Amino acid sequence: MVTKFYQHILALVFAVEEINENSNILPNVTLGFHIYDSYWDSKMTYCNTQDLLFNSRNFVPNYKCGTQENVIGVIGGLSSETSSNMADILGLYKIPQISYGSFQLELNDQVKFPSFYHMVPNEDLQYQGILELLLYFRWKWVGLMAIDDEGGEHFLQTIEPMLLQNKICLAFIKRIGTNLHSYFQVHKVVSETQGLFPAFAVSKADTVIIYGETSSISWLPYAIEGTRIIQGIHPEYQEKFHSFLQRLSFNNSAGDEITFNKHGELVGGFDIRNLVTFPNRSYIRVKVGKLDPQAPPGKEFSIYEDRIKWHWNLTQVPPLSVCNDNCHPGYHKKKKEGEKSCCYDCAPCPDGMFSNEIDMETCVLCPDDQYPNKGKDQCIPKIPNFLATDDTLAIVLNFSAVLLSLITVLVLGIFIKYQDTAIVKANNRSLTYILLISLLLCFLCSLTFFGRPNEANCLLRQTAFGIVFSVALSSILAKTISVVLAFMATKPGSRMRTWLGQRLAYSIVLSCSKIQIGICTLWLATSAPFPDVDTYSMTEEIILLCNEGSSIMFYCVLGYLGFLAFLSFTVAFLARKLPDSFNEAKFITFSMLVFCSVWLSFVPTYLSTSGKYMVAVEIFSILASSAGLLCCIFFPKCYIILLKPELNNKEQLIRRKL
Repeated sequence: MVTKFYQHILALVFAVEEINENSNILPNVTLGFHIYDSYWDSKMTYCNTQDLLFNSRNFVPNYKCGTQENVIGVIGGLSSETSSNMADILGLYKIPQISYGSFQLELNDQVKFPSFYHMVPNEDLQYQGILELLLYFRWKWVGLMAIDDEGGEHFLQTIEPMLLQNKICLAFIKRIGTNLHSYFQVHKVVSETQGLFPAFAVSKADTVIIYGETSSISWLPYAIEGTRIIQGIHPEYQEKFHSFLQRLSFNNSAGDEITFNKHGELVGGFDIRNLVTFPNRSYIRVKVGKLDPQAPPGKEFSIYEDRIKWHWNLTQVPPLSVCNDNCHPGYHKKKKEGEKSCCYDCAPCPDGMFSNEIDMETCVLCPDDQYPNKGKDQCIPKIPNFLATDDTLAIVLNFSAVLLSLITVLVLGIFIKYQDTAIVKANNRSLTYILLISLLLCFLCSLTFFGRPNEANCLLRQTAFGIVFSVALSSILAKTISVVLAFMATKPGSRMRTWLGQRLAYSIVLSCSKIQIGICTLWLATSAPFPDVDTYSMTEEIILLCNEGSSIMFYCVLGYLGFLAFLSFTVAFLARKLPDSFNEAKFITFSMLVFCSVWLSFVPTYLSTSGKYMVAVEIFSILASSAGLLCCIFFPKCYIILLKPELNNKEQLIRRKL
């Protein structure tokens, strides 16, 4: 037997009696009613509809002779097909039709499906309710079942685009009959989907949306039932009835407020109910949420998950309905060829990227100052990388710079103490003092490279280094030229005597140094160095550095130092065989060879390193080249002054040559 839903008839009788007995609802009006059965047959629906409108004894369309009753409204059937067939007739005669029904979203606790749905088409809010429920529980892999009629086809055409637009994929679409067999068709698909009959399984979908006739499918305790409400008005009562409905508002026996909008349509939302089944096969419907179109934006859909009774055998609550397992943090979706978008593989995030949510479409880059952890599911702050003063490498270099500075001061003190001796006088005392002071400043300027870069030391580092080294190399060049000119002046009739003296030496030092000062001034005026960070060179560290501002100007400074060094080396090499009493060119030649070797190896090493090691390379180059000049030029003289004083006189120096 097919259930006739007699409870709806009883509800209709009760409502009419209540209205007739309550004079406050429809004063001076008594309602009556006729009840017809469509027998689930379209032919009988058409026949009974015309019989209702015209002669109740003889079926004569458009004939009302002797009929004293005027039909002012018709309540349609519970099924959309019945209501649609009735509307075909009633619409011709402008008879208002109200399709009676109720709506509820139901979650079943007896089967292991998250939900099944039974809907009536042409109701946007009902479709929105389905969509909101799917999105709330993240059910992305669903099946569709619909009655094989015009209403079912409309349902499929409407719901499919909505689901696909929200990235919900369809595992299958099934059309079922409109009779008793629809129950068995639904039961078969449910059983196959649940895996009760694996050989006949149609999909792995754990959520099925069912649209169908209330009479046949509501047997199933997991259906979402409902019909739409259509409001139509007979022309004779249209104006009066509309005015009445617009101001009508009352509470029903359940305490719910009943109101109508300006179009005379019932204003209301939908309840979300959970079907809880008991061991004796009885069940109750528990309200677990609602869909209220009058709620503030964003709050139309609400659900109370703690009230839901899920199936006892579920391993996860709420259950999943997806094509495959979720991609965990650290992975991202990878499309399967030939499969729908909801079916995908999970691929690890590439290097430098992370994902911290489930089922991320793509991994994302960490912020510049962070990097992914080993699991690639979160970002970790990068460690600052700079040559800190407490770093072991910095301590070694710092100690070396201080030690070499003290040695330079000691050498300067020796030369000042023995300034009147022959070996000190022979090599231009003033230039010697300038060279030693500039070497001392070279050692000390290396200290500006230690610690966190800031605006002050970034401006001072390279410019101070470039200017001080220019003074040192200019002094060496002046000493070498002075040696050559002194030797040439000893020849009879030579005019080189006019070039000898302190004036020439100072002119060489000042002119060569001014050029470097000009380069550095232009550098600071156009594109000065500034503190910067490098977030790309190292994966787990952020490099704190001094940006050179203009790489061209930086290499101009280095290039000019290289030019002075090469010029000094060339002059010293040509003067290396001059008499010993006036000649320190051999030592200068060797010292400049060391100097050039250090800085030639500096450039490629500097470019191939990064972070604190790049700074350490530059400090080492400054210390090594300065130490080379100090050792090669001054240690032999200190040896004679301190350990061989008998050789530190003009006669001994001349005798050694002879």
